[in-house]
Amino acid sequence: MSHLRRSLPLLTCALLGCALLVLFAPGGVLRRGEPPTGGAGRSPYDLTGSIEAAQDHLRRHPGDAAAWASLGRFCLEQARRTADFSYYGKAEGAFRRSLGLPTGDGLPHIDAVIGMGALANARHDFTGAARWGERARRAAPYRWAAYGVLTDAYLELGDYDRAERSLRNMLQGRPDLDSFTRAARLEALRGRSGAARLLLDRARAIAGEPAEYAFCLWQLGELAWNDGDPEAARDAYARALAAEPAHAPSMAGKARAEAALGRTGEALRGYAAAVARAPSYVVEYAELLERLGRKAEARRQYAVFAAQHRLLAADGAADDLALGRFHADHGDARTAVRHLRAEWKRRASVEVADALAWALHRTGRDTEAAAYAARAARLGGHNAAFSYHRGEIEYALGHTAAAREHLSRALSRNPHFSPAGAERARTLLKADA
Repeated sequence: MSHLRRSLPLLTCALLGCALLVLFAPGGVLRRGEPPTGGAGRSPYDLTGSIEAAQDHLRRHPGDAAAWASLGRFCLEQARRTADFSYYGKAEGAFRRSLGLPTGDGLPHIDAVIGMGALANARHDFTGAARWGERARRAAPYRWAAYGVLTDAYLELGDYDRAERSLRNMLQGRPDLDSFTRAARLEALRGRSGAARLLLDRARAIAGEPAEYAFCLWQLGELAWNDGDPEAARDAYARALAAEPAHAPSMAGKARAEAALGRTGEALRGYAAAVARAPSYVVEYAELLERLGRKAEARRQYAVFAAQHRLLAADGAADDLALGRFHADHGDARTAVRHLRAEWKRRASVEVADALAWALHRTGRDTEAAAYAARAARLGGHNAAFSYHRGEIEYALGHTAAAREHLSRALSRNPHFSPAGAERARTLLKADA
């Protein structure tokens, strides 16, 4: 990872320049600052229609390996967009059906191989995703989507050098929205929010569909939020929703920003709309309800979270990171540690390192917690919540100067990162003044 800061920005800047000359040249296909509109005919983001059309085609042509792979891809995207994780099983069935059918060259259909890698990433089986991605890369080194699977998998596994190499191949071969947004994530991990914004702006400029445009604006909102600017974050989320009104991550992000700005009514309505589409935001919603003294309503949302994760586990997609974070703050800390140790064995990522550090702290094991908090910082923990967690751990160990440094950094980065956490950080700093 030592050369990431040097090589990746230079490479992406060169590629971005070439792309923009084509896109914005006289007679080019885009005008700056305008969201795309849906084209004629069925949009690839009309996923329900695309799934139905693929199913209809396959009833008449059940031996079409390419169509089965396409159906799997549509189902996987539907799961991502709706948080209906039953589509994972449907996607797997379609991909495996494709893999079992003969093709002209006698090899498995490459889109099904890549699809299985993307599905493994979605299910947090990052080791499996890397295997599928490498299989696709060896079979078809110029299918750039395989490098996206590999970038995502290696990033989550904490293998940043391989992630960067995979991303470099993707950027060189196909500098597009998928590669630019992945590059933005790597830049953000290194604390280079300016470079990440540039990449996301370029990705937004070449978005082909309203949902892609909304995705880029949501990511820009996340950067603004993490930089402690709720007004800018709210604006980006609102623009994302103007392009794609059903974009649940932007609904939740806008609600979070509204809460930070004291607009409680808007925040509650926003969270209610978000969780109606994607239950993954119920914990944020419940925490706001709890802070407002609406404890019975909060308990109902926590129950939704528990039910959701039972369904995920039944579908083979247990999320130990989410469960560990939940139990560290709202359940049993020892249960949190158990979930997070299991997740750490699967992926040594920055998110898991921080979450495990916090859970260990909540069980009183602060020496071990400090080691994981330091690991998170080395992996790119440029995040106010991560700094707060490390500050609490150092405070528990009696390391006053280090605690002040990390608590102050948390509040400097984003004073709105967590109402309870920010208040606690201020209390500790005041007590030690």
